[in-house]
Parts: sequence; C-alpha cells; structure tokens
Amino acid sequence: MKPICLIAARGGSRGVPGKNVRLFAGKPLIAHTIVSSLKSNIFSHVIVSTDNKEIARIAKKYGAEVPFLRPKNISSNKSSMAEVIEHTIKKLKSLGYDFNELVNRDCTAPFIQISDVKKAVSLLKKTKCDTVAAGYKTHLNPYFNMMEVGPKRFLEFSKKTKKTITSRQNVPVVYQLTGFQVINVTQFLKYKKIYMPKTLPIEIRSETGLMIDTEFEFDIASCIAKTKTSF
Repeated sequence: MKPICLIAARGGSRGVPGKNVRLFAGKPLIAHTIVSSLKSNIFSHVIVSTDNKEIARIAKKYGAEVPFLRPKNISSNKSSMAEVIEHTIKKLKSLGYDFNELVNRDCTAPFIQISDVKKAVSLLKKTKCDTVAAGYKTHLNPYFNMMEVGPKRFLEFSKKTKKTITSRQNVPVVYQLTGFQVINVTQFLKYKKIYMPKTLPIEIRSETGLMIDTEFEFDIASCIAKTKTSF
C-alpha cells in the first residue's frame, strides 16, 4: 500500500505574507511540491490541507486533492503541525481513504529531492520505526556555538557536556530538521506527535533542505532556482 502525501498550507503566513501561493520560479510556491509529489509515483494521493479557498483552488489546479477545508481552530500561527496531521488522518479515514503511512511535506522547502523521500519511506517500512525525519548536519551547534541567556542573565551554552569542547569537529552531531517526515499512522494516533520515541533521521544535503520562512530566505531560494533547470 502506498503512503499518502500531506501538504499543509494555511492562508495566514506572517513571515512571508501569501508565501504558499507567491510566484516562485514561474509557479506558485506550493505547486512545486505538489507537482514533484505527483510525478514521483510514490503516493496513492497528494492531499493539501488548507483553510484558504484560494490556496485550495491553486492546489486543485496543479493536481492535488483538497477533500475538505481545514477548520479555523487549527489554522492559526499557534496551531501545531501535529494537530493538523491528526485532523487530516481522521478526516481522510472517515472519507474512506486507506493508508498506513503519511508523508508530511513542507511546501516551503521546494528543493527537496524525491530520491530522499523514497529512501525515507523505505527506511520506515524496513525498520518499522515510528517516524523518519529529514535533516542535515548543521554547523550551528548547541554544544559549541549556540547560547542562551541563563537564570542569572549571563550567556551559557544551550547544551552542556562534561568535557570542554574546543573545536566544531569534536561536537556531537546535530540535525537541522527540514522538508518532510514519514509517519507511521497507527503510532501517530497513539502518541499524537510527530517525533515519537522511535524516530530515525534521513540525512539530506543542506542545499536541498532550505526552507522559506523569511523574505531573505525567499530571495536566497529565488537566486538558487535561477541556477537550476529543474528541482
């Protein structure tokens, strides 16, 4: 049985207003994720969850299914992705959709490679883990060069180790999560969260994991897109 692809896109983006449907490399941003998902032949259905009729119209134009509009109470900037996924799973099941795995794709990460999604789906099925999360190794590391204000208002490292770390090469590996997660539906309905006890990483290249959450990142992504014939 093939997994279902979920692309969540609410209408009230604040960092980049209207970003989900803003023109990017000749198409609305969300269209790139829809089209690549449809062409991949991985999924039984490509579903868009949105509260916005214009996003729904554009999603349908590019081939996605929008079998319902998302309720307003889980469509604000305070709503969690876990709430959106839970609503989607239960709604789709009530409509007769049959699936065991769900791939949650972020439409603000347009350079995600389908080959990485395929590897992640295969890893979930092979290991029978709860979630496979895409991420890349990042040079920003809470053990070495990321700090926070402590109780006495002084800076301290976000993560502490018993030994003093003097170079980035010696720090524990951390991942910047990005782009997509492959989720075991049964386990998700049990825990009601994305990152469950048995979560494995799938490492992707940092340049494919760029997410657009600010105008600056939109400009960077636009420059990268101009150098590519396809993505």
